Amino acid sequence: MIDGRRLRSDLDALKAALARRGVDPSELDKAAALDERWRHLAARQDATRAQVKALSRTVGEARRSGDTATADAAATESRRLGEEEKALGVEADGAAAERRDLLLRIPNVPSADAPDGLSEAANVVLRTEAYDPDAYGPHQRVPHWEVGARLGILDLPAGAKLSGSMFPLYRGAGAALVRALVQYALDRNADAFEEVRPPTLVRTETMVSTGHLPKFEDDAYHIERDDLWAVPTAEVPLTSMARDEVLDEARLPWRLMAHTSCFRREAGSAGRDTRGLLRVHEFDKVEILAYATPEQAPKVHADLLARAEGALAGLGLAYRVLDLCAGDLGGSSARTFDLEVYAPGCDLWLEASSVSWFTDYQARRANVRFGKPPAFVHTLNGSGLAVPRVWAALVETYRQPDGSVAVPEVLVPYMRGLTRIG
Repeated sequence: MIDGRRLRSDLDALKAALARRGVDPSELDKAAALDERWRHLAARQDATRAQVKALSRTVGEARRSGDTATADAAATESRRLGEEEKALGVEADGAAAERRDLLLRIPNVPSADAPDGLSEAANVVLRTEAYDPDAYGPHQRVPHWEVGARLGILDLPAGAKLSGSMFPLYRGAGAALVRALVQYALDRNADAFEEVRPPTLVRTETMVSTGHLPKFEDDAYHIERDDLWAVPTAEVPLTSMARDEVLDEARLPWRLMAHTSCFRREAGSAGRDTRGLLRVHEFDKVEILAYATPEQAPKVHADLLARAEGALAGLGLAYRVLDLCAGDLGGSSARTFDLEVYAPGCDLWLEASSVSWFTDYQARRANVRFGKPPAFVHTLNGSGLAVPRVWAALVETYRQPDGSVAVPEVLVPYMRGLTRIG
């Protein structure tokens, strides 16, 4: 969350910064009013508590001196003030909770370097790699859901029978290709990132720490009986690994990677293209994440982007890099670069990775600090490789005139030596 102190010291600048994201300034006025009310009530509670303590001393002194009347009067007043102090505590706690809930819903302040704009139309394409629209033959202009069905490697009807629409089922070499892409991404980052296999179900506070709750509750799968949430990304458990800890500065940047299944309701997908693997409820992804000092963060962000780019380049896929405008940033992000891979069969650019810098927004929610005196870390992450759309782009790009799909050379060792899916 944003630093609550800025509601008192920097409100106008905060409003101006968040207006770049389209945030209604009245939301910040509400937060500032709640902050003032909470501090007022807390101060009154402290003052009343001090009066109760002073009266307790008066009662003791009066009883020792035999002044029963003074002792009784002071005790009566102490009880009255004690009840008042309790009531003030309840009011203060309520104001604090309301303030926190509102702050949890206010997005991060965008970086000054993020382009202006309120929608994806204002995103800036920084560069495009390995893309030549005239280089694709007719055999590559077949969408992956048709290629997958013909080769028996993507069985969408079976997935729908088992779990409902937008739950894909991969078969044979298609399933092997999923596993190969995951292992390829893990191996590419094993030089600097500690591999973790976190739980797939997490507690509410773990989801709150990254900003996925409370604002994006409708997009998450919740197991109400156990109050656990299916992870929408490994970012969620990895960010909370150091929750409520103070890290040794010498340990930073601390780099982690994880492969998990990810679950998203895609509640906002109405009217969008949901064919094939374009938008699914469950998918595999390798996440790369780092805790860093504020000074280390720019270099770490650049490294995460280079690694995500390198994975796509190593597969020989066309891709482009987008600098997201302030209004299209994820709620927790201050700066994000998206990588979109080109799928010639769909003739679409598909988001394959978001490489984001969250400043101290997530760390403040998760209470992750470093050094002496403790300061909040910065968190950063990106998709080392998200499988479905890369799988789709790969199958379409590498489709051959005879209908088979060539396996990129870097994946052959992970495909039991298979060089062609036919």
